[in-house]
Amino acid sequence: MDNWFRSKWFVRVVSLAFAVFFYVFVTVDQADKLPDNNDATFSSEDEAQNLETLDDVPVNIKIDDEKYVVSGVPEYVSVSLEGSASILKPTIRNRNFEVFVDLRDLGAGEHTVELQHNLSDKLDAYIEPKRIDVVIEEKATKEFNVTVDFLNKDQMAKGFELGDYEVHPKTVTITSAKSVIDKIGIVKAYVDVSGLDAPIDNREVPVNVYDSQGNELRVNVKPENVVVSADVSNFSKKVPVNVETSGKLPDGFELNSISANVEEVEVFGSKSALQNLKEIRTEAIDLSKITNSGTIETNLAIPEGVSVAGGKKVEVTVELEQSRQTSQKTNQESSQETSQETTQTRTIANLPIEIEGIGEGLEAFFKEPANGGMNITVSENRSVDAGLKKDDFKASVNVKGLKAGTHDVPISVDAPDGVTVKPEFKQATIEINES
Repeated sequence: MDNWFRSKWFVRVVSLAFAVFFYVFVTVDQADKLPDNNDATFSSEDEAQNLETLDDVPVNIKIDDEKYVVSGVPEYVSVSLEGSASILKPTIRNRNFEVFVDLRDLGAGEHTVELQHNLSDKLDAYIEPKRIDVVIEEKATKEFNVTVDFLNKDQMAKGFELGDYEVHPKTVTITSAKSVIDKIGIVKAYVDVSGLDAPIDNREVPVNVYDSQGNELRVNVKPENVVVSADVSNFSKKVPVNVETSGKLPDGFELNSISANVEEVEVFGSKSALQNLKEIRTEAIDLSKITNSGTIETNLAIPEGVSVAGGKKVEVTVELEQSRQTSQKTNQESSQETSQETTQTRTIANLPIEIEGIGEGLEAFFKEPANGGMNITVSENRSVDAGLKKDDFKASVNVKGLKAGTHDVPISVDAPDGVTVKPEFKQATIEINES
């Protein structure tokens, strides 16, 4: 063992070990004292000043809102923030701050106030605008009636029109500055009825407030919406169909008959549109283009504001016959002249129209003709007793099975044999009520 300590190689190995130990110790110690490259970079960015601008920061108002209202405070302002990225970026991302105007120590009147914020003192903030002019006024509350305006009534479905309506609630409570309350001229709800073909059932619509010049006012309305219901009427009646013609048949043809495949149609429309409508005519059929009997498809000439059940197309049946020889035609004309000579025409005025078939518990009266009578034109052959009187004719309408309401019913006229009657009206308008 003593020989090892005295050995030259032992001393060299131990010396080398101590040298390596001291080298490692010094190197590690120096490394601990030097800054890490990544840490140095972060620290540089963290200390750099960054600038960000927000253009849509809302402004909160601190005021005794039970007593006062304020005007002149902008809804949004622009805020520029400057500071280190470590503070600025989370602030921008989270929006964990507010901009406000504190009016709690101010009374009614005009004031110039400064916008404030609650941002970290490690950030510099620049608010635009920095100061604003505000007007503080005492709050006022008042009730107003709500009116309803129906838009696009002329664009409702054909034949439909509005009836009575209801709005609930009929009044709303409006709160604002007293000067604004005094300006209120109209409180209105709008209902769009374009294309409407059914009643309005509890439609919720917003309430709008305007001054007397029609300018909209920003006020607090309770409730903000009202509920509107409205009746929608679809009037109808049945009217006869008459065939309209134009031109003349080609030579060699005579018109035996022409008629539509329907005698009457049901028409729909507003009350005013149907009031004076007595018949529906077809579009004119040009006789000059017809050389054979048969069926022609044509359209009904439907007045504006009126619609027809089943559509406007109808078929018209035409029956022609060839003209007879000239001698036969002459004899026929002679016979017609003789017939005309033995026929006389006269008018019987104001023949009463009787109402028949009225149901029990009902009563009926004429709306048209209002006097319940009409004139008739009588063509009578001289071979018939020329002393016919008004009592020899009877005009009547049959309302059997009809319920309370307004109805258009055909008029029937009874006349003696051999007498042709042309009535002034083909139908009457009857109103039936419960007695």
